[in-house]
Amino acid sequence: MFVPRRSLPPLNAVRAFEAAARLGSFKEAAVELGVTHGAVSQQIRLLESWLGPPALFRRSVRRVVLTPAGAALLQEFAPALDRISAAVQQHRKRRGEAPAAVLRVNALATFSLRWLLPRMARFRTEHPDIEVRLSTSNDQVDALPELFDVVIRGGPDTFHGFASRFLLSEQRLPVCSPALLAQLPLTEVADLSRHTLLHVTSMPRLWRDWLTDAGESALEGAATLTFDHFYLTLQAALDGLGVAMGPTALIADDLAAGRLVTPFPDIRLPARSYFAYFPEGRDDDPHRAVFCDWLEQQGRQTSGRS
Repeated sequence: MFVPRRSLPPLNAVRAFEAAARLGSFKEAAVELGVTHGAVSQQIRLLESWLGPPALFRRSVRRVVLTPAGAALLQEFAPALDRISAAVQQHRKRRGEAPAAVLRVNALATFSLRWLLPRMARFRTEHPDIEVRLSTSNDQVDALPELFDVVIRGGPDTFHGFASRFLLSEQRLPVCSPALLAQLPLTEVADLSRHTLLHVTSMPRLWRDWLTDAGESALEGAATLTFDHFYLTLQAALDGLGVAMGPTALIADDLAAGRLVTPFPDIRLPARSYFAYFPEGRDDDPHRAVFCDWLEQQGRQTSGRS
């Protein structure tokens, strides 16, 4: 008997769609899936092209909203992916393999994009038995709407019902692209007056505090650009748009690769360190301990390079 071939869309595109639809954000879907924002957008476009009109999402500046067609697909795709996941777990049990432990992690968006995600492939290779489900937020540890196994925030802070563990230290100093530095050299702090200074709205005094420490409190840049996220400020520096105040932990990889340079490496602002916070009474969770041990090890390597 002839059995018609199944007409199935690309599975990676389905996963990207389901995550973006559930989270209402391509950026958050990228973090959860461990890929870039552009990769999620590309997979969504692939799925929409494969399916044909109507579109699945209405795009806005900060969020994406499902169209009626997208909502109908989500109702079918989400349970199907759950069934696939359950089938995989059953297959592993039949082979005598323990199912992967799920570790729910919430971290700051810039930290996730600039430091954690580039290292997650290494963790998955070293610890295939632990599945890290990452989400991002800037909410305080005790203000999150749900409970996570590990929350990564600045510190040290004290939150009722939570223990903490140091992960990574940080300082801040000016950074720019090598091409910009070649075009407009920075031999002394006063030379910053010829440059565009890149700001972030959440830390409006960052440049002023650094310039005060550097003995140039009255200095003004030739122009300013202000962004609402730190990672946008750092991307602008990478693209040669100006000089940013770079957090040493989050620019260590770019410095090592030569994508960014520090014209004044000896003048640094102190900054809060990164800590892992987790519910009290979970100290004996072996998977959390493995993950935090690994984070701390990666943090030591980063501190040695920054």
